[in-house]
Amino acid sequence: MVSTNYAPEHAGIGPYATQIAEHWAAPDGGGAEVHVLAGMPHYPSWRLDPAYRGVWRAEEHRAGVTVHRRRHTVPPRQTALRRGLFEASVLAHGLVAAPRIRPDAVVAQMPSLAGGVIGARVAARHKVPYIPVVQDLMGAAAAQSGIRGGDRAAAVAGAAEAYALKRATLVGVIHETFVDKVAAMGIDRGRIRLVPNWSHVARPSRPREETRARLGWAPERTVVLHSGNMGLKQGLDVLVEAARRDPSVRIVLMGDGNQREHLRLLAADVPNLEFAPPAGDAEFPDVLAAADVLAVTQRASVLDMSIPSKLTSYFASGRPVIASVAAEGGTAQEVVRSEAGLLVAPEDPEAFMKAVRALAQDPEAADELGARGPAYVAAHLSREAGLSRMSALLAEALDTTTRGADPVGSDAWGVPRT
Repeated sequence: MVSTNYAPEHAGIGPYATQIAEHWAAPDGGGAEVHVLAGMPHYPSWRLDPAYRGVWRAEEHRAGVTVHRRRHTVPPRQTALRRGLFEASVLAHGLVAAPRIRPDAVVAQMPSLAGGVIGARVAARHKVPYIPVVQDLMGAAAAQSGIRGGDRAAAVAGAAEAYALKRATLVGVIHETFVDKVAAMGIDRGRIRLVPNWSHVARPSRPREETRARLGWAPERTVVLHSGNMGLKQGLDVLVEAARRDPSVRIVLMGDGNQREHLRLLAADVPNLEFAPPAGDAEFPDVLAAADVLAVTQRASVLDMSIPSKLTSYFASGRPVIASVAAEGGTAQEVVRSEAGLLVAPEDPEAFMKAVRALAQDPEAADELGARGPAYVAAHLSREAGLSRMSALLAEALDTTTRGADPVGSDAWGVPRT
């Protein structure tokens, strides 16, 4: 597996890559010899983990998986140029010092363009199946995220993305809204498979009141929590402005990211907006469940480039979600499908606060809305189902290569036959 993000990163793509690799290495997942070519831990803070300071290359053994780490740049602020240098450093070091093993298959976790190209090259060198899994679309991200210089970078990112995907035996996508974009790059729809992410966190284990007391959240006060990456595409300015409009509501931004300092400065005069460090894995589900409302926000321009990984955790917590996102995007589709949240217009703080007040005034309706999240997880987003889909994707790619046959789209994957 090629995945720039991997454990000990506990947000974003890292947990999914880690759970897949560890599942395949475990006896009940096949007992395979699994190697991961990974970067140095840096996400979501976009700061190098202090434990890896000064490390150029490393080999680790984690839960039966051999992890090969290669040094790369870590840009604390995001521009198209800095992101390009990041990808270039991942690509150069990964190609020059790829693990000296002969794989039976190569899986790449994208949005890492470098990881996708490395995976394609390694698979071609050894003439084995290559399966990229599209978590985010980087060409679309460059155009939609608001990153400085993104319009100019979109074509370059799209070309690298197409290079990696066209060389795939099969392509996994985490949401059906990605299918048209991937097909537009010249990939046969018959080679695209739907492999949705799953809820990778445990259910809450402590009473909400106990956790709220520990966090200093008064029982009578409405608490809105945003957890995860604080980047450009999240458009978290809307929550700062929402907090400014209603001092009685406490808004908590929990996590890290390259926009954290910008948001701190913006919220300097907003006493009811709080910044909190990322919660540990053990307490994370309880913190989510202690909030009254869980917020997911995106810039209005974000449509079909990504699906926030936080959604699966939000749904598992049993609290209602308010999504300040474009109605035509994949994130909105997931919230509507779950029936566990409300949609409001993106970048509209007044609309967001109106939805918060509506839930605060009707706690029974809020609880009912939130309760639909765990039911949706159980029906569609279980870890067992997600890992089973990934194993089936790998098995199909291996079987296709062995038989020398062209893969045929299957309705069971949620992708129309062509």
